[in-house]
This record gives sequence, C-alpha cells and structure tokens, in this order.
Amino acid sequence: MSKGFFTVPVPANEPVYTYAVGTKERKLLKAAIDEARSKQIDIPMYIGGKEITTSKKVNLAPPHDHQHILGQYNQGEKSHVTDAINAALAAKKDWENLAWEDRAAIFLKAAELISGKYRYELNAATMLGQSKNPYQAEIDSACEIIDFLRFNVQYMSEIYKQQPPVSGKGVWNRVEQRPLEGFVFALTPFNFTAIAGNLPSCVAMMGNVVVWKPSNTQIYSANVLMKIFREAGLPDGVINLVYVSGPDAGDVIFQHPDFAGIHFTGSTGVFQDIWKTIGDNIHRYKTYPRIVGETGGKDFIVVHPSADLKAANTALVRGAFEYQGQKCSAASRAYIPKSLWPALKESMTTDVKSFTIGGTEDFTNFFNAVIDEKSFDKLAKYIDRAKESNEAEIVVGGTYDKSKGYFIHPTIIEASKPDYETMVEELFGPVLTVYVYEDAKFEETLDIVDTTSIYALTGSIIAQDRYAINLATDKLRHAAGNFYVNDKCTGAVVGQQPFGGARGSGTNDKAGSMINLLRWVSPRTIKETFNPDTDYRYPFLEKGE
Repeated sequence: MSKGFFTVPVPANEPVYTYAVGTKERKLLKAAIDEARSKQIDIPMYIGGKEITTSKKVNLAPPHDHQHILGQYNQGEKSHVTDAINAALAAKKDWENLAWEDRAAIFLKAAELISGKYRYELNAATMLGQSKNPYQAEIDSACEIIDFLRFNVQYMSEIYKQQPPVSGKGVWNRVEQRPLEGFVFALTPFNFTAIAGNLPSCVAMMGNVVVWKPSNTQIYSANVLMKIFREAGLPDGVINLVYVSGPDAGDVIFQHPDFAGIHFTGSTGVFQDIWKTIGDNIHRYKTYPRIVGETGGKDFIVVHPSADLKAANTALVRGAFEYQGQKCSAASRAYIPKSLWPALKESMTTDVKSFTIGGTEDFTNFFNAVIDEKSFDKLAKYIDRAKESNEAEIVVGGTYDKSKGYFIHPTIIEASKPDYETMVEELFGPVLTVYVYEDAKFEETLDIVDTTSIYALTGSIIAQDRYAINLATDKLRHAAGNFYVNDKCTGAVVGQQPFGGARGSGTNDKAGSMINLLRWVSPRTIKETFNPDTDYRYPFLEKGE
C-alpha cells in the first residue's frame, strides 16, 4: 500500500477548440463524423465487464436525419438490471478498499483520453446522436466532461483532507469518508454527454458502485464514454451500463435492500414519482437512500429599461436557441420593458431569421434538430395553439418539418398575459415567450417572475442600473439556483459556476462542486484515546467540602 499525503494535479478548465475553417481540429472532427456515418455498430450493455447482447435490437439515428441508421443498441429487461446490481455488489469490496489516489488516477486518465485520443470520436457521437453543432458538442462532450473529471478529483481530495480541527490532550480525532453501503443508480438525460458521464463517474470516484441507465437517445455517445472509462482502467463491475425501460429498472432497483442512492437528471414528474416510490419502499432498505436530482426549468431573462440593447439581444437569442433550447438552463420566458420591445423585437427577429438550419455534419449550420419525434410533436402542438390563441402572437418562426429530421424552427411568441401557457409550462425546445411590461412596473414584474413557475433553475437580469440589479438579485433569490447578471442564463462552467436549482428544479446539490460529492459518502468519526480512564468515579463524588 502506498504511503504519503498526496497532492492531485491542479485542475484547469479545458480549452475550447474553435473548429474554424483551416484548423486541424476541424479536419479531424469531420473525419470522425464521416467514419461514424460510414458504418453501423452494435452497442452492447456492459455488466460486470461483459458485453451483453440481446435478441431485441433498437435502431439509433441522427435526430436531423432519422432515416440514416448509425447502429443498434441491445435492449435489456429486468433480469439484466438484477445482473447489473449483482455485478456492482460483487465489485464493491475491492473498489471501496482501493486507495483513493488509485481511483483518482483512473478518472484523471479518462480526462486525458477525452482531451486527446477520443476527443473527436466522442464529439462526433454527440453531434450525430444528439444533434449538436461542433461548438455545442465541444463545450459538452469534450470540455465539460473533462472538467468534471479533473475538478471532481480535486474536490475529492479536499473532502478527505477535512478533519476535526481539535484533538484534546491524549486524544486523536479523525474522520473517514466511507462509500455508501450498497449500490447507486445513475439515471441520465439525453441533452448533455457530460452529465451522462458525470452522474455515474463522480459517484464511483468516491468509492461507490453504480448501475447506469442512460436516456435511449444518448446511448450512442454513452457507449463511447464507457469505452473510455474501461480503457482508463475502471475495474469490471464498478459502473454497469444497461439499456432497459424506466419501469423495468425501477421495479428491480427500488425494491432492492442494497439500494443506497440515485443520481438523476431528467423531468420533474419522473423525479417526483421516483421519490414517492423510494418513500413507499423505505422499510426495505438497509440505509436511507441518498436522493440527488436536477430536474426541469422554466428559465427566465428579465430585461430592465436601462439594459444595453445589444447585450440583451445576444443573451436572449443565445440563451433561448443554442442547442435548440434543449439545455436545462435554456431561456424560455423573457420579460421586456415596453420602451425597449420595438428595438429588441426587430433585432431578435433579424438574428433568428439569419440562423442556418440543418444537419450537424454541415458546420455552417447554427441550428439543428430537436431530439426525437415525441419532442417534435409536443412542441408543434404548443406552437399551433399559440397561432390560434387570442392571448399570443407568433413574432418569428412558428414553422416545423419532420420529413427528414425533427426540425422545429426557432420561435418567439409574444404573450399578452404573464401566465399564458408557454410562459408557465416547460417545453424543452426552441420556443421563447416574451411578456412586455410597463417600464414603471419593473418591481411588480419581478414578483410575477418569482411566482409564475414551479421551477427555480436559472435566470438572469440584464441592466445597467445598479439599483435594479440589486433589487432583482434580492427579490429573485429563490427563483434560480444559478443567477446571471448581464449574461444569458446558460453556460455554467465546472469550477466556476456550480450548477443546480431548487423548488421544482431539484435538490440543488450543485454538480461540479464539492457539495455534490459529499452526497456520495457517509462519514465515520473515530476517536482514539491514548491514556484512557480506568475508574468510573469523577472527582465531584468525593466526600468533603
């Protein structure tokens, strides 16, 4: 066993490649895309180090080109979930007894593999499987997952360093951070490859074992992540990747006595159902499970009359329409003063009309497809209702087409009342609804922002007036877990803006921070006495005055 107090490499945010014309990275990424499109792959589940295939194959296709088949994944059933749990529990003893620096080394190596050898393959998989343009893929499936891995190692070492500040004479007090007793379920979303990689890996980093179920629409890039983790030296059974239905996974996992926690990103409704199921089964578990979840958002941008018009315009357009509005943090409701609306309406309309729309293989396209037909149909219904409503008006966009891919054109709706349905309900797509308020009613509008939605994930204030910024920051303190001043409400960076929200948006355990990693350990306090007492009697018991 190694001996020493080890210092981990100081993390720094991974540089973002531009993929500009003529650059080496542009050529390499295009080659990786061409390679991925040239073949179909059979994607197995990974259980206890074994690649598991089944007779039920499900096609994977780019959302922007749904007739092109990238490959098939092997759909599992309840028995595979049971096998994954058993494999995780079998691996648990050796993994949790491995020195923390050895665990750290595995994930630091994974970060290096993504930064170099696998950067273009992972980005290409994200671009094709999740319809992200080169920049959106780069900041996600390269930079953010690398940052998660490197910064989490730093946070892990800082957690282990935290010790009681006082040990009395003849006593040594210390704290050890034990992995949870059992296995953890990681249930991950489609929209960020980095989230899909972080949710199981940060749990495993702290010495836990994991059953990982990704979104079906992210399996294509999840497979690459698993390949990277295995090449980095992750032992068999520590993370087990299964492709099963949600109900099948839940029926097995939430009945199991060794269920120790869930790390979740997804919809509020699903998370609430999971929480209820865990509560109903609480008597079954050996320990109280850790429940960590980041869920929905109805994220806002408030523009003050003092706002810089160009800054407001860019924040609104980027915040609402980058990655087709499918970020948890995407702006979907905006509050704009009457005095600025004509100018902002014109500039936003001009920008939206200038968007190039199409497949991710063409690097000149800013805007791509939504994730699948279910999302497409939902968004189309909201747009159609807005067209028919006397409480809403389509400012720009409002068209859609799924003949080749699931393309919802970026749409701005002006609502005549602040509780119109698209101001309140989460759409998770490229639809921004604007409510125009009277300039003199700024403070009243802040109250409306705070009470309109059940969510509290991200939000921003665009203003030059410092009193207005201060007022908004104060009145909206519970309306967003990530709050931005003079910026869009998206783009949290690991190590800079820990991410998460409260209310209906989750448990606010801040991915990309020490706060999150603390949820995956259970501390034990150890007091060692070098000169123990040998008589129960205290001095006050003696007779006399």
